[in-house]
Amino acid sequence: MAAGDPYVQGARVWIPDCSEVWKVAEITRSYKEGDAVLHLRLEDGSTLAYPIEFQLPPLCNPDCLSGADDLVVLSYLHEPAVLHSLRRRFLEANAIYTYCGIVLVAINPYKPLPIYEEEVIYAYSGREMGDMDPHIFALAEEAYKQMVRFGKNQSLIISGESGAGKTVSAKYAMRYFTTVGGCLSDSSMEEKVLASSPIMEAFGNAKTTRNDNSSRFGKYIEIGFSQARVIGATIKTYLLEKSRVTFQAKAERNYHIFYQLCASATLPELQGLGLRGAEFFHYTCQGRCATAQSSKDAADFESTRNAFSLLGVPEADQLDLFTILAAILHLGNVVVRGKDRRGDGCVVEPSDEALGLFCTLLGIEASQVTRWLCHRKLVTAGETYLKPLSRQQALDSRDALAKHMYGQVFRWIVSRFNRALRSPEGHHTSIGILDIYGFEMFELNSFEQFCINYANEKLQQLFNLHVFKLEQEEYVTEEIPWVFVDFCDNQPCIELIEGRLGILDLLNEECKMPTGSDGSWAQKLYQTHLGSSHFQKPKRPTDAFIVCHFAGKVEYQCEGFVEKNRDTVPEELVGQLRASKSALLAELFLEDGDGPMSLQSRRSSGPRMAGRLSRRSLPGSQKMKKSISSQFKASLKKLMEMLGSTTSHYIRCIKPNDGKQPFVFDSRRAVEQLRACGVLETIRISASGYPSRWSYQEFLERYRALVSREELMSTDVKQICSLALERLLQDPNKYQCGKRKVFFRAGQVAHLEELRCQRLRAACTLLQQHLRGWLARRHFARARAAAICLQRHARGMLARRFVRMLRRTRAAVMLQKTLRMVLARRSYLCTRQAVITIQAFARGMFARRLYRQMVWHQKAVVIQAAVRGWLARSRYSRLRGAVIYLQCCYRRVQACRELRRLRAEARSVEHYKQLHKGMEIKVIQLQCRLDEQAQEKQRLVEQLLGLNTAHAEEVQRLRAEIQQLKEDVARDAQVQQLQERLVEVEMHSVKSSLDQEAKELRQGLEDLVQPVPEGPQPSGEVMLNRSGGQDPFEKAYLLLVGQLEAVNKELARTREELQRSRAPVESEERKPLSFLKRRNLSEMLGLGRSLEKVAGDDDLKHAYDAVQVANRLLVRQLQEEKQQHDEEVEGLHLDICSLKQLSQQQTALLQDLQRQQGQEDLQHHVLRLKEENWELTQRLEKQERTTVKLQKQLRVYVKQIQELTGKCLHVNRDAVRPAQELVSAVVPSRSPVVSPLAGLSQAMLAWRIEDEGRIIKAIITDYKPQSPGALPDLPAYILFLCFRHADHCRDEPRARSLLDAAIDAIKRVMKKHSGDFDTVALWLANTCRLLNCLRQYGQDERYWQENTARQNEHRLQNVDPQSSCCSLGVLAVQLYQQLIRTAEKSLKPMIVAAMLESEPIQGLSSSCPPGHRRSSSTPAHPLPELLQQLSSFQAALERYGLFPSVGHQALRQLLFLISGTTLNYLLLRKDTCSWSRGIQLRYNISRLEQWLRAEGLQQSGAHEVLEPLLQATQLLQVKKVTKEDAGALCSLCTVLTPQQVVKILRAYTPADGLEERISPSFISSVEKQLQDQYGERPRQLLVDTSHVFPVHLPFAASPLHLDELRIPNTLNLPFLVGL
Repeated sequence: MAAGDPYVQGARVWIPDCSEVWKVAEITRSYKEGDAVLHLRLEDGSTLAYPIEFQLPPLCNPDCLSGADDLVVLSYLHEPAVLHSLRRRFLEANAIYTYCGIVLVAINPYKPLPIYEEEVIYAYSGREMGDMDPHIFALAEEAYKQMVRFGKNQSLIISGESGAGKTVSAKYAMRYFTTVGGCLSDSSMEEKVLASSPIMEAFGNAKTTRNDNSSRFGKYIEIGFSQARVIGATIKTYLLEKSRVTFQAKAERNYHIFYQLCASATLPELQGLGLRGAEFFHYTCQGRCATAQSSKDAADFESTRNAFSLLGVPEADQLDLFTILAAILHLGNVVVRGKDRRGDGCVVEPSDEALGLFCTLLGIEASQVTRWLCHRKLVTAGETYLKPLSRQQALDSRDALAKHMYGQVFRWIVSRFNRALRSPEGHHTSIGILDIYGFEMFELNSFEQFCINYANEKLQQLFNLHVFKLEQEEYVTEEIPWVFVDFCDNQPCIELIEGRLGILDLLNEECKMPTGSDGSWAQKLYQTHLGSSHFQKPKRPTDAFIVCHFAGKVEYQCEGFVEKNRDTVPEELVGQLRASKSALLAELFLEDGDGPMSLQSRRSSGPRMAGRLSRRSLPGSQKMKKSISSQFKASLKKLMEMLGSTTSHYIRCIKPNDGKQPFVFDSRRAVEQLRACGVLETIRISASGYPSRWSYQEFLERYRALVSREELMSTDVKQICSLALERLLQDPNKYQCGKRKVFFRAGQVAHLEELRCQRLRAACTLLQQHLRGWLARRHFARARAAAICLQRHARGMLARRFVRMLRRTRAAVMLQKTLRMVLARRSYLCTRQAVITIQAFARGMFARRLYRQMVWHQKAVVIQAAVRGWLARSRYSRLRGAVIYLQCCYRRVQACRELRRLRAEARSVEHYKQLHKGMEIKVIQLQCRLDEQAQEKQRLVEQLLGLNTAHAEEVQRLRAEIQQLKEDVARDAQVQQLQERLVEVEMHSVKSSLDQEAKELRQGLEDLVQPVPEGPQPSGEVMLNRSGGQDPFEKAYLLLVGQLEAVNKELARTREELQRSRAPVESEERKPLSFLKRRNLSEMLGLGRSLEKVAGDDDLKHAYDAVQVANRLLVRQLQEEKQQHDEEVEGLHLDICSLKQLSQQQTALLQDLQRQQGQEDLQHHVLRLKEENWELTQRLEKQERTTVKLQKQLRVYVKQIQELTGKCLHVNRDAVRPAQELVSAVVPSRSPVVSPLAGLSQAMLAWRIEDEGRIIKAIITDYKPQSPGALPDLPAYILFLCFRHADHCRDEPRARSLLDAAIDAIKRVMKKHSGDFDTVALWLANTCRLLNCLRQYGQDERYWQENTARQNEHRLQNVDPQSSCCSLGVLAVQLYQQLIRTAEKSLKPMIVAAMLESEPIQGLSSSCPPGHRRSSSTPAHPLPELLQQLSSFQAALERYGLFPSVGHQALRQLLFLISGTTLNYLLLRKDTCSWSRGIQLRYNISRLEQWLRAEGLQQSGAHEVLEPLLQATQLLQVKKVTKEDAGALCSLCTVLTPQQVVKILRAYTPADGLEERISPSFISSVEKQLQDQYGERPRQLLVDTSHVFPVHLPFAASPLHLDELRIPNTLNLPFLVGL
């Protein structure tokens, strides 16, 4: 493409202009190479022949690029393009921030904007730099993020002219870091860092002609971080303008602090300082604008004092500080008069009021001050002289003292700040904020402007190196060829200033000379540097010089350079201040040491002092103070080193106009500042290479319309872009393909945009053609269908009219027929119903009569059968027992006789021999007899069990008969009394009898289970000792042990006799006796403890005796049990007889009642009696359940007894079984019994105060949700049941303590699991349930309406739960808020990606305008993921049984967050304000509404919170051209604020070639209509997403009855007892 090809007809170019710097013109005739002029048409319609001298005028960028967020992406990079983009963004979109590579250009709007709220800070926090619109918060976030990621120090360099907004930008950056970073240890550290701003502004800022709050010093604030948290800060200051303390130009003011003191002079603590209005002091009235802001000064003074207090400066130190400042003001009012007209001397009146106040406030001698104000001490080699000063020299000395005092005060304040803000442990990383003066060029420039411009030269050099380095690094990273071009290096200018024999060196040398002056210094400059290209001599014959800075030429006046560089302060006056009584003043002047502050004394011809010093002061003993330029150079060098060690981020502040008018753009002033701050240099460096850079994905999305079908066949995006660029841009030098991006030369993006616009225009024409044809065909089809429809409707109307007549005729006939049929049927049904009623009553009477007869007969039969059976069994038992007893007695007598006979025979040897012959037979016989005895014992035990079983069955049968009788007895007072007496008598008799029987059986068991000792241990003392003297069976055990000792002695004697006689036949005896040795005697006796093995015949005999003893014990037990059974049966027979008599009486009574009353009354009475009988049955069932519990308890006691006695005996199962049967037959008593909690059937849980911690731990602290089918709010019910028990016991403190402990435990659980949504939802549901239970069962009748009768029985009676309800309500609200915060924490990272960045409709993203920084990666969280998260929240709320209304409120709050966050990011991102993005956003909202309908949540109030977002999407899609469109737009946006509507309109980016840009007049019209329509609303741009709607916790009665509650055993609550 040739060089002149872009200059064709219709192209637009920039031409210079006197007023606007640059203006647009359109080419009317294509340019050809060699033409001398370029034919143009201006915007006003006039023509112009523009002469072409050296180069063609710069071309204009396409409209789609003119409002780009980053100036570097402009296709044509030059000064007019940058100026036009900034002006367009500033005036049309009210965008004050614009990127220019690594530089953020900030234009002062001179108007407060709602873009710095805390919501905006959090919106930019965590976002990439290109994701949002340009903002100082974005640059601050980038610095903060790099510091956290890489651990490297960062710096923000803020520069600009006075009034450009540097101080405000620094404050916003500090606020961002302190808000996002927070603090690590000191909770007020971020407040202290921010509190330094008002103090530094009060002492270092002043009003100038350009700025009302101009910083007259440079400062570097280093904010220290540790673990990404603010831990401290330090402040370094540079070049305070001390001359302003004593002199102010017209319309300027002194430092703010002086006016603040004067405005607050009436305060009590300032009464003694002698302050008045600022117009009464010489140092504050020179600018003649002292009273302009008196009210604001008083408020600022209060803010300054608060900031001092926050930084830890005591009130006493503050008052001392204000005293020194007041003294400075009074010093300025000191009047110095000359002695004569020649001016050789001066004098200060001792009665000067100002001097007296100055000395009084500082605590110094007035005479000494007067003396040294008017005289100067000169020290020579041998003498010291006093030189009188002229009036002007005295005034200069006074002003020098005032400036020095203020400088020392300023340094002290900075040191106090650093002391208060410094972290003791030091910081790991830091972010520095450099707020320094910009390049200054006035009509008269002096020493201050020279130092300021010198600092800017150094900063510009650092900036150029940084920009050039970053530019080249990107090309190297992308691996594309790059020619390292030279850039404008200002090192020669810096060498001119700070080099050897430079300007500063010559100035310092001149200051060292006693006779040095500004003129001589100027001549030295001319002689040394006139040959330099950066130094010039002005044409006028004045002492001045010109330095060619990077921003332009500046002429400096040499007058005052030498004196200002010396910064001379009278040593004698400083000495007086050091001797002051004020501790603070002494501290201020001790910081620099005790050396003299003035220059070397110069010789003078003045009179000598009358009294000379005794010692000579040598000049060599005085120390020279460093000059101001040397100090500034050293501090600037340190600053450059510090900035060089950090990653720099640049903010260039631009002042749009000198009149401080809001949103007025002066192009000439803006261009000057752009040149001075280095923005254009950045543009030039970028334009020298490939300024336009697109990622491959972005390029393909934007220019897909230019890619052919064959090129799209490839799957590699880079290859597709390369092929398309080879076809579209034939010259390979116009672009380069890197690794991840494609780079374009200047102007190539504009060419591609033109090609894209042509392709889209052709496609639109084709679409219009087909659309118009389709519309015509549709119109014809609609007209034809309308004609056919009219004919069809007419014919249908006539047919319906005829059918209506036929239907009416037929309906009349049907009505007559039906009416007659109804009358006849009604008569028949009435007669039929009467007959059926008579039959029913008659049949019922006969059936009931027959039923009663059958019931009486059946009951009589049952009673007779039971009585006869019981009599027969009793007689049989008595006979059987007598026979068994006789048999036992007879056998015992026979055994004794046989034993005596055997003993007599055993004494003779001959008998023993005979006995030996039949020994084997006798052993067998004894074994058989022993087996028979064991079988007999087993049979007796079985009989005992049978009797117990029969007794239990008999008791049960009798109870059933009693119950059957109760059902037929009427419910009157006499029957009730008899029934109660019967139950009491039965329970008392049975309890007493069975208790006695159980006691006797236990005694029998103890006798049976006593162990037989083994071997030669005859005594039972050992076992007794083992029991520890605490066994309840000691007496029985000792008795049995004594008997066993006697038996053992007898066995020992018998054994000795047998051993002597059986030695010959020992081997033959072992075989038949081995069987007996292997058997255990304890097995025959039923005992658990083993005995010695039987060794002989006597052992068998004694075993036989033991069996007989056991039989006797069993017989005696049977007899006692039979006697008890007989007594019990007799008592039951008596009860039965009494009940029969009562039954007969009731039968007679019923018959009388039947005769006296009608049949209906009798039926009602019988039904009532049946209900009462049913209630009695229920009571009996409860008593039976109590019986079962008592049985379980007795079994437990028996088991415990067995374990206690198991150390000394082992109870045989056969011996224990009768006791177990006895336990099963025991009737429980009425005393309360504590049983293990297997399930609740009552309405309260008994607990003790010491169990409170265990309850809280089980159901709150360690509680885990049960299975899905379990009750989710079970802990709440358990707590309420425990609360009911405390209420039942009238123990209000215990009830309060339980609920307080539960609330504290829930709070601890929430603190531990604050991020778990399920846990928060669980305890919110339980808290609401407990609160509603207290209301439902409380004393407020409003909550009883939905209660059932059973639930009303469980109401609280003694404890008022009102205060507990309040505490639980507060807890529920806190849990709800925690629930919302937890859900918001999960949703916030998804909202922007899902709602704004996800593109479900493919193909629309290509219409997004270029020139915006945006992330090319796919959204991290698509919309389905957001909907899935909302579904999980909704499922959790339903799973834990939370009330639907509370769930709806939570969902409404979350949708408010989604809507507000999306709308905020829509307002903060210009790339989202387009028609295509509105379509995508509207589709995403419809998906959200579809989800609401699917979940049945459309009535939850979600539509109201989504309405602002819906209106924003409609605003992006409606037409925005005419006044009618403006009116429709205002009527549409009823929820959005006027600021939001205007912001969206200003940020709206039209589709290139398809839409027109919104005109400023249209935006102004909309803004005016909105203000007229809605009035003055609060200027809030963003939605406050932290706002939480008030939550309403509704009352919902529990349908669950408390006595139906079942508690699982997994909760481990055995200590709770259901009552």
